[in-house]
Amino acid sequence: MIDFKNAKFLKLRLVSTDALESKLNPMLISDERILGAYRTVRDSVVFTTKRIIAINFQGITGVKVDYTTLPYNRIHAFSIETAGLLDIDSTLELWYSELGSVKFEFTGNTNLTDICQYIGNAML
Repeated sequence: MIDFKNAKFLKLRLVSTDALESKLNPMLISDERILGAYRTVRDSVVFTTKRIIAINFQGITGVKVDYTTLPYNRIHAFSIETAGLLDIDSTLELWYSELGSVKFEFTGNTNLTDICQYIGNAML
């Protein structure tokens, strides 16, 4: 599993879901669909209608892959910090009672409104 407490994620940027769909479609349940995919240099985070899937490519070759599922309905609280004038990145922080805090940093031009709506609907 990804060590969210010690992981130093680079800034996530929006990417096309095409490259990840073939790998993720077998893992999705019948009424689940991909909302958006974000990527660093190697790793990815995919938001679906049911959960967040963190994809961690391991080792030098990246052949070994770790998929961590973070279901929306297990989130107890979340916050978003939008980009400002001097701070050019956005941050999404989620709190799980079993896991603690999970933080994702995005490039400043990332619009997290849709993701917040899905998280809010699943929590409430």
